[in-house]
Amino acid sequence: MAEGPLVGLVLVSHSSPVAESVAGLAVALAGVDTVTVEPAGGTADGGYGTDADRIVAAVRAADRGAGVGLLVDLGSAVLTVKSLVEDEELPANARLLDAPFVEGAVAAVVTASTGADLDAVEAAAQEAYGYRKV
Repeated sequence: MAEGPLVGLVLVSHSSPVAESVAGLAVALAGVDTVTVEPAGGTADGGYGTDADRIVAAVRAADRGAGVGLLVDLGSAVLTVKSLVEDEELPANARLLDAPFVEGAVAAVVTASTGADLDAVEAAAQEAYGYRKV
């Protein structure tokens, strides 16, 4: 079992149910409950889209001091997170991870659960691009 704070994760989707489901799936498939995985999906009124306030709140909830990796589903979610980073609305230890949403989330949770740092969690999530299905 890892000692000290673990990297947290935020899953940003245009849909609240998708963000919640992928968070639950990643934790279940990883077989751990020690990593904080926060969904940040949809808009405040329950619609489709991204919400900067929800993302900021999720990052704050996931931040245990070892960094926070953010995985996103589609293009405008990338733009929203990049804007929050550039405007310094997220902690300095929060980072957008360039990785597939579902496979990257599972790899990130597994790696974070070992106590790995944010660089290693990011590398594991990015490796998911190489997972072949056929």
